[in-house]
This record gives sequence, C-alpha cells and structure tokens, in this order.
Amino acid sequence: MKLIALNLPRDFDEQSLENLFKAHGTVTACTLVLDDKSGTSKGFGFVEMELADDAMIAVEKLHGTRVNKNKIRVKPAP
Repeated sequence: MKLIALNLPRDFDEQSLENLFKAHGTVTACTLVLDDKSGTSKGFGFVEMELADDAMIAVEKLHGTRVNKNKIRVKPAP
C-alpha cells in the first residue's frame, strides 16, 4: 500500500523517512520528493509498505505526530 507523508522536515532524507515507517512494518519503497534546483526535500514523500494492515497502522500511529518541530500528516496516497 502506498502512503504519502506531508510536512516533513526539510533536512529529512530517504533513509530517515524509511526508518520512520519501518517500525510499523516492511517498507518496500521510499521516495522523498526533492527540489530540482537545490536538491533539498520539498517536505513530502511516498512510502510503500508490503502489507495494507501495516500501512494503516503506520497511518494511525504517525499521523499528527511531531518529527523535529514539524507535525506530520500521513495518509493513503491517491
């Protein structure tokens, strides 16, 4: 199941994003959206998890939590 994580810290990297989610299940893919010019995070990314049940647990556990000073949003990707 594919999830989108929004309002991530700008200094986040793909490994940090994967680590955030792998506590809740197996992550099969992880993509942080980067600015073309600066190469820094745009503050959101996509995570694919092996099992839909694990993905929904990750949404429940992570949505609304704080990462550094940012209150992140996590939901199923459209």
